Amino acid sequence: MSPTRAADFEASGEALAKFVKRVDAVLHDLEGSAGNPTKVGAQTIRLSSLSAASEAVFPEAHRLYQNYATVHKELTALSKVLHLQIEAIGIAVQGADHGFEKLEEEQRRRFWTIQAEIRQIQGAKEHANDSKGGATL
Repeated sequence: MSPTRAADFEASGEALAKFVKRVDAVLHDLEGSAGNPTKVGAQTIRLSSLSAASEAVFPEAHRLYQNYATVHKELTALSKVLHLQIEAIGIAVQGADHGFEKLEEEQRRRFWTIQAEIRQIQGAKEHANDSKGGATL
Protein backbone atom coordinates (compact mmCIF):
# COMPACT_ATOMS: atom_id res chain seq x y z
CA MET A 1 0.00 0.00 0.00
CA SER A 2 1.32 3.43 -0.89
CA PRO A 3 2.18 5.87 1.91
CA THR A 4 -0.56 8.21 0.70
CA ARG A 5 -3.18 5.45 0.88
CA ALA A 6 -1.91 4.37 4.29
CA ALA A 7 -2.26 7.95 5.52
CA ASP A 8 -5.86 7.98 4.27
CA PHE A 9 -6.65 4.94 6.40
CA GLU A 10 -4.84 6.19 9.48
CA ALA A 11 -7.20 7.11 12.28
CA SER A 12 -6.01 9.76 14.65
CA GLY A 13 -6.96 9.70 18.30
CA GLU A 14 -8.72 13.03 17.88
CA ALA A 15 -10.82 11.81 14.93
CA LEU A 16 -11.77 8.64 16.79
CA ALA A 17 -12.70 10.57 19.93
CA LYS A 18 -14.90 12.85 17.83
CA PHE A 19 -16.53 9.81 16.21
CA VAL A 20 -17.19 8.20 19.62
CA LYS A 21 -18.94 11.38 20.75
CA ARG A 22 -21.12 11.30 17.63
CA VAL A 23 -21.96 7.62 18.15
CA ASP A 24 -22.77 8.28 21.81
CA ALA A 25 -25.04 11.16 20.78
CA VAL A 26 -26.88 8.96 18.26
CA LEU A 27 -27.30 6.22 20.88
CA HIS A 28 -28.58 8.77 23.41
CA ASP A 29 -31.05 10.16 20.87
CA LEU A 30 -32.26 6.67 19.98
CA GLU A 31 -32.78 5.76 23.63
CA GLY A 32 -34.97 8.83 24.12
CA SER A 33 -36.94 8.45 20.89
CA ALA A 34 -39.96 6.45 19.81
CA GLY A 35 -37.45 4.15 18.07
CA ASN A 36 -36.20 2.85 21.42
CA PRO A 37 -36.56 -0.97 21.31
CA THR A 38 -38.66 -0.97 24.49
CA LYS A 39 -41.03 1.66 23.14
CA VAL A 40 -41.34 -0.05 19.75
CA GLY A 41 -42.05 -3.37 21.47
CA ALA A 42 -44.75 -1.82 23.64
CA GLN A 43 -46.76 -0.49 20.66
CA THR A 44 -48.98 -3.47 19.98
CA ILE A 45 -52.61 -4.19 19.15
CA ARG A 46 -54.69 -7.23 20.01
CA LEU A 47 -56.65 -9.29 17.51
CA SER A 48 -59.77 -8.54 19.55
CA SER A 49 -59.28 -4.85 18.66
CA LEU A 50 -60.10 -5.71 15.04
CA SER A 51 -63.07 -8.01 15.61
CA ALA A 52 -65.42 -8.86 18.44
CA ALA A 53 -64.70 -12.12 20.22
CA SER A 54 -68.33 -13.22 20.04
CA GLU A 55 -68.49 -12.86 16.24
CA ALA A 56 -67.13 -15.20 13.62
CA VAL A 57 -63.57 -14.49 12.54
CA PHE A 58 -63.45 -11.75 9.94
CA PRO A 59 -60.76 -13.10 7.53
CA GLU A 60 -59.55 -9.69 6.35
CA ALA A 61 -59.20 -8.44 9.92
CA HIS A 62 -57.32 -11.59 10.86
CA ARG A 63 -54.89 -11.18 7.92
CA LEU A 64 -54.44 -7.51 8.79
CA TYR A 65 -53.58 -8.49 12.35
CA GLN A 66 -51.12 -11.18 11.16
CA ASN A 67 -49.39 -8.70 8.85
CA TYR A 68 -49.28 -6.08 11.60
CA ALA A 69 -47.80 -8.60 14.04
CA THR A 70 -45.14 -9.64 11.51
CA VAL A 71 -44.14 -6.06 10.71
CA HIS A 72 -44.17 -5.12 14.41
CA LYS A 73 -41.90 -8.06 15.26
CA GLU A 74 -39.49 -7.10 12.44
CA LEU A 75 -39.40 -3.43 13.49
CA THR A 76 -38.80 -4.37 17.12
CA ALA A 77 -35.90 -6.62 16.11
CA LEU A 78 -34.50 -3.97 13.75
CA SER A 79 -34.66 -1.33 16.47
CA LYS A 80 -32.91 -3.61 18.95
CA VAL A 81 -30.16 -4.60 16.49
CA LEU A 82 -29.62 -0.95 15.52
CA HIS A 83 -29.33 0.02 19.18
CA LEU A 84 -26.86 -2.81 19.84
CA GLN A 85 -24.79 -2.04 16.73
CA ILE A 86 -24.42 1.62 17.69
CA GLU A 87 -23.31 0.62 21.19
CA ALA A 88 -20.81 -1.90 19.76
CA ILE A 89 -19.42 0.72 17.34
CA GLY A 90 -18.77 3.04 20.28
CA ILE A 91 -16.82 0.34 22.11
CA ALA A 92 -14.95 -0.69 18.93
CA VAL A 93 -13.90 2.89 18.23
CA GLN A 94 -12.56 3.26 21.76
CA GLY A 95 -10.68 -0.02 21.25
CA ALA A 96 -9.28 1.21 17.94
CA ASP A 97 -8.07 4.38 19.62
CA HIS A 98 -6.50 2.86 22.74
CA GLY A 99 -6.12 -0.80 21.76
CA PHE A 100 -8.79 -3.39 22.44
CA GLU A 101 -6.62 -5.03 25.11
CA LYS A 102 -6.52 -1.72 27.01
CA LEU A 103 -10.30 -1.44 27.30
CA GLU A 104 -11.79 -2.24 30.67
CA GLU A 105 -12.74 -5.89 31.07
CA GLU A 106 -16.42 -4.92 31.36
CA GLN A 107 -16.30 -3.07 28.01
CA ARG A 108 -14.68 -6.03 26.26
CA ARG A 109 -17.23 -8.38 27.80
CA ARG A 110 -20.09 -6.08 26.76
CA PHE A 111 -18.77 -5.92 23.19
CA TRP A 112 -18.78 -9.72 22.87
CA THR A 113 -22.18 -9.97 24.60
CA ILE A 114 -23.60 -7.54 22.05
CA GLN A 115 -22.16 -9.60 19.18
CA ALA A 116 -23.72 -12.79 20.60
CA GLU A 117 -27.07 -11.05 21.11
CA ILE A 118 -27.11 -9.79 17.51
CA ARG A 119 -26.27 -13.28 16.22
CA GLN A 120 -29.10 -14.70 18.34
CA ILE A 121 -31.63 -12.17 16.99
CA GLN A 122 -30.51 -12.79 13.41
CA GLY A 123 -30.51 -16.56 13.94
CA ALA A 124 -34.06 -16.47 15.30
CA LYS A 125 -35.13 -14.40 12.31
CA GLU A 126 -33.48 -16.81 9.85
CA HIS A 127 -35.10 -19.76 11.61
CA ALA A 128 -38.50 -18.07 11.37
CA ASN A 129 -37.93 -17.36 7.67
CA ASP A 130 -36.90 -20.97 7.03
CA SER A 131 -39.98 -22.33 8.77
CA LYS A 132 -42.22 -20.02 6.74
CA GLY A 133 -40.56 -21.01 3.50
CA GLY A 134 -39.33 -17.54 2.59
CA ALA A 135 -38.56 -14.04 3.71
CA THR A 136 -40.79 -11.98 5.95
CA LEU A 137 -41.87 -8.42 5.30
